Amino acid sequence: MSRGIQAVKGMNDVLPAQIGAWQQLERVFGELLLRYGYDEIRVPIVEHTELFKRSLGEHTDVVSKEMYSFTDTGGEQLTLRPEATAGIVRAIISNGLLRGARLKLWTSGPMFRHEAPQRGRYRQFNQFSIEAVGFAGPDVDIELIALTARLWRQLGITRVRLLLNSLGSSAARAQYKAVLQDYFRQHEAALDEDSRRRLNGNPLRILDSKNPAMQALIAGAPVLTDSLDEESRQHFAQLCSALDALGIAYELNPRLVRGLDYYSRTVFEWVTDALGAQDAICSGGRYDGLIEQLAGDATPGIGFALGVERVVELMNQVGALPAAPAAAVYLIASGARAELAAHKLAETLRDALPAVPVQLNLGAGNFKAQFRRADRSGACLALILGDAELDRGVVGVKPLRREAGQSECPLAELPARLPKLLEEESWKTT
Repeated sequence: MSRGIQAVKGMNDVLPAQIGAWQQLERVFGELLLRYGYDEIRVPIVEHTELFKRSLGEHTDVVSKEMYSFTDTGGEQLTLRPEATAGIVRAIISNGLLRGARLKLWTSGPMFRHEAPQRGRYRQFNQFSIEAVGFAGPDVDIELIALTARLWRQLGITRVRLLLNSLGSSAARAQYKAVLQDYFRQHEAALDEDSRRRLNGNPLRILDSKNPAMQALIAGAPVLTDSLDEESRQHFAQLCSALDALGIAYELNPRLVRGLDYYSRTVFEWVTDALGAQDAICSGGRYDGLIEQLAGDATPGIGFALGVERVVELMNQVGALPAAPAAAVYLIASGARAELAAHKLAETLRDALPAVPVQLNLGAGNFKAQFRRADRSGACLALILGDAELDRGVVGVKPLRREAGQSECPLAELPARLPKLLEEESWKTT
């Protein structure tokens, strides 16, 4: 027997039984972003390949090895977005939103990278991307970190740590790259294949290597903080002082460099020890030169991306999920006239009581079969409508979660009486 068509490797289905945590995260984070004054923006999944080459850097692993790129029928080089920041910046510039504006934006949706799939790392993965453009001082850095700290509290997630570093200005970073290249060239024989490839184009990425054989060499490398310019030092000191005042714990990590070329000054990661090797759940930093690099006016920016799959897994671990909404009413109908009237009754109840889920039996079936479906639905009340009830202008009412007999309610009075009937079954209508 053929197996049929399977999902593409590294691209996963989210089934109805799993979707509650996703919806909870989307609801909580969406409300939080609204409270902090961030507006939603939606950008295409497909962009010109050149956008990511110019913004992320041609020597980054994302661009050199991981992007899903293709030539369309018109001959254009296009790419499924591997991250959202570049697309949002492109949208700001191409839609004329810059012009000295100060923007606080967010988006969410799927991203694509051709990586080796493993727990917490997929080829199609979902992110929230939050961006603040036009803010030069550390106050916006503080706000974004405080926002993420509040999100963990609201979700009940505790096994997270905040890592901080500063990459300094673009000039300071370029100076540090040269120092780092000199250091690693002196030990080139000890570098693995990936590190040799990164040495000329993006030596900071060598510091991210997880190869155990490289750790002693990396530990001895010069640290970036020794190359920081004075303005970046002051910016970072103000950030740290504010986090201290807010009671947000953090760890300084001079090896935290982030993998994309557009970062400068503040970089941060929220990490966890609860997900194995894929420990970063939220990462970001400043990109003060990116907008100018993409042909916009020189404008500072900062943002972060939050990995939805990883946060959902943490939510499942701590039970930070909403109680499944209890079903309320299952409407059983038998007889041609009753089945037609049941549709009208269901719509009447949905109009009158929007908070009450009303499920109508579909696919006919005798009373026994329909009661089985009603029981499986989780409803606490069955409403029974047959031609005989219709002739008398009543509907049968049968509790499904306790032993009780069937009663009747006049059809005309049902919308007004149903909340009380549900309250008797411990179902809350508000």
